[in-house]
Parts: sequence; structure tokens; C-alpha cells
Amino acid sequence: MNPLLAAEALHTRRQFFGRSVLGVGTAALASLLGRDAFAASPPLPVSPSLPLPVRRPVPGLPDLPHFAPKAKRVIYLFQNGAPSHVDLFDYKPKLREWHGKQIPDEVAGGKRFSTMTGNQTARPVLGEISKFSQHGKSGAWVSDFLPQIASISDDLCFVKSLHTEAVNHAPAITYFMTGSEMAGRPSLGAWLSYGLGNETEELPAFVVMTSRDKEASCGQIFYDFYWGSGFLPTKYQGVAFRGAGDPVLYLSNPAGMSRAVRRGLLDDLAQLNEIKRADFGDPEITTRIAQYEMAYKMQASVPELTDFSKESASTLAAYGPEVRRQGSYAYNCLMARRLAERGVRFIQVMHAGWDQHRNLNTQLKIQCEDIDAPSAALIRDLKQRGLLDDTLVIWGGEFGRTPFLQGKIEDTKGWGRDHHPYGFTQFMAGGGVKPGISYGATDEFGFNAVENRVHVHDMQATILHQLGINHEKLTYKFQGRQFRLTDVHGHVVKDILA
Repeated sequence: MNPLLAAEALHTRRQFFGRSVLGVGTAALASLLGRDAFAASPPLPVSPSLPLPVRRPVPGLPDLPHFAPKAKRVIYLFQNGAPSHVDLFDYKPKLREWHGKQIPDEVAGGKRFSTMTGNQTARPVLGEISKFSQHGKSGAWVSDFLPQIASISDDLCFVKSLHTEAVNHAPAITYFMTGSEMAGRPSLGAWLSYGLGNETEELPAFVVMTSRDKEASCGQIFYDFYWGSGFLPTKYQGVAFRGAGDPVLYLSNPAGMSRAVRRGLLDDLAQLNEIKRADFGDPEITTRIAQYEMAYKMQASVPELTDFSKESASTLAAYGPEVRRQGSYAYNCLMARRLAERGVRFIQVMHAGWDQHRNLNTQLKIQCEDIDAPSAALIRDLKQRGLLDDTLVIWGGEFGRTPFLQGKIEDTKGWGRDHHPYGFTQFMAGGGVKPGISYGATDEFGFNAVENRVHVHDMQATILHQLGINHEKLTYKFQGRQFRLTDVHGHVVKDILA
């Protein structure tokens, strides 16, 4: 889509129909806001025979999907701070054998690291601090710190050869989320909202939830551009649900304002905005109208969404003791399942606390305890409800952790690992991905990805492919060139697809 052509089309309509806000202009607005936009609306209809609200799809681009999709939606469980692949998934006996010895120069020499170890002359190898075991028919190696994830290993596809160029958190996360290390590009969820639309009018196409470790052990910040729309219209940006109070600000009506009064206020405001849109042809005014209408619909849909009272005791127990604490990772994982079954296209769950530079011996296990049961419960829950087949779940961080030690080998309390972009692990489940496999490999030190290497852009191309999108064809013209999520790179990793 070319925004200049879109604005020109609006301008042409303005010339053709004149400046009237009645007649066809009002009819077009009514179509935009939905069938019941100009009447006092009751809460969303819920059929007694159906457990969920009735859906009203919102279309995306007319030529999408490019081909039959395997997945309808994505849940991205992003682990901010970078989990240590060599302590959790990438078992390397060589690390224990070389524990305390200098990592060979031919492995690590000349590589770029963060400033925390960039000038560190001694780089002793650090053996895994957890015990590894093989699990399931696939024989997947998983740390004993993650027993619940290990128990579903036959449902998972481990990608052990990821690599990236970024060595610091914000650029590396931005790279995964937007395809660029620099902020300003549309995020993955925004691209999907723009291209595919939504399965429902009652909730946003793209929802974000954040949480952090209870110990607040690291200072990771959740920047808005991790879920921004970049140069796409702002209606495609992620809607961030808060960790306390109303999930979205101003969701509740002020004291003394009924729902009918709110409806009338929004109708009048929409007509005023339509006058400005007709005068200026600004697509952001259309976005504003749509956002007001979405907020109104969410007043009815969100209370039902966040009501866990009908969840079974066994379901709540599976997600762990933190599931009822709003803003916790467990709460957000259960919310992710509920959002998925209500038609939300892209659900981005971000959990910080993995940046273990000086507290690996203590914090890694605590962090694993926080995320293990909820992550596994989400995948089991989706599978039991028949949702996993068309829901792609991704778990992983922005890079891995160094196989060598940050600090001194004698200081066991201060053991840690630095940022490591050269080879690390993520796992996927559902959405047409092969279950029960490990794809790619790092070298014997877990340092460099050496077999079936997968770049950030390859992962993005593969995600889009599973949703029926050719990553080379989903583009948007901005500042004179066609942009895409994968820039000028990326190949679909077909070997991991069912």
C-alpha cells in the first residue's frame, strides 16, 4: 500500500462528494464503525450454546494470504534478557570437560561482545550449572530446571542454530520484533495486523503483555517500539495490556456515565472526526475513529476476557500459583490462550529477568521456576482445545549466553555469562511446525552455530510463511522504497515445517 495514493484517493472522494458530512459520507462511516455503531449497543452477544462471544472478522489486504496458511495466529513468548542456551537446551559435555580452562582462541578469538566482557582477557569455560536429561521419544536434551517444558518435548521443535548480529538487549530485541536493530520499523504483530486483519471486531488484532521476575534482578525496559507500527498507520500497533487495574486505561466509564451516554458521545465524536477526515484526507483520523470504536467494544469484551471464574481448577493449577496475580507471567500465559480463542491475531508475551551477568548460580533456577509451568501449560491447553494446530507458539530470547564465564572462576556467587549472538536456541510448537525435533547445531562449545544456521530474518520469514504470507511480497512503500519485515534477507526454514 502506498500512503500517498491512499491520501489521494481520499482527496478525490472529497472533491467528488463535496464537503458534506451527510449522505454517502455518513454511510461510509457507519460501515467503518460496524453495523451497530450508531445505536445504543448492549454488551457483546453471547449465545447460550457457545462459550465465547460471536466473532465479526476484520479483513486485511485483499491479496492475502498468498497461499493456504498453516497457522491463523501467533503467540510469541519472548524472554527478555536472553536465556542461557548452554544451561537449558544445548547440552555440551565439552563445557564440563573444559571447566575453568581458557576457551580456545580459534573458537572465541576476534568476536565482539558487550562492554562487560569486551576487555576481559581471561575467558574461562563455565560448565553447565544445571543437570541435563533426555526426554520423550525425541530424546530432547533439556535442563532439569525446566521439568514441565521437558515433559512436552515431543510437541516442540528446538531450533539450536539461531544467530544474530546484535550484542546488546534493545537492538537485539528490536531486531527480532521489527527486522531492524534501529527503532522505527513496524513490528511483526503490526505487519500481521496490516496484512491479515483480525478474526474479531471485539478485541485488537495485536495484544502485548509484559511481566518481570519478582526479584527485579535486571533492569530490562519494555520499550513501546517493540510493538510499534513504525511507518504503518498507527491502528496496527500493539495494544499493551497493563499489569494492574483495568487492562487498558479509561476502559471503565466515569461515574455517572451510562453505556448509552458513552455510545452517543462516541457517535458525535466520530462525526466530528469524519468532518476533519473529509477536509484533510488524513488516514490517522480514520485510525482515531476506529480506536474509539474499539475502546467502546472492549468495554464489553474485556471484562469477560479477564474473568477466570469459569476456568477449571485443574487448568488454573497447571499454570501455577501465580496465575491469578494480574501482571505475572502465569496470568499472561492464560490470558494468551483466552485471547487466542477469541480471535486475536498476534499475542506478544514479554518476560524480563534473564540477564544473568553476576547471579547465574541463583537467579537462573528462580527464573525457570517462574516460566516453566505456565509455558508448558499454555501449549498443553491449546492442544487439548484443538487450538495448537493453527496457533504458532514461539519461545526464546534475543540471543544466548556465553559458554565462558563473565568474572572470576573463584567467585562462585558472582558467576555469570555475557550476551552471546553467535549461536543460541529457541523452540516452537504448533502452527504447522514439525514436533519432536531439534534442528541445527552449535559447535562442541555451544559457541558458533555451525549446522543449518538460522538467522533472525530466516525465523521471521518462516513465521510469515506459516500464516500464508510470502515475506518478499508483504511490503509497504515509505520514503521512496518498498520496505518489508525481513528487509532484503530471509529464507523460509522449510526443514522444520510439517
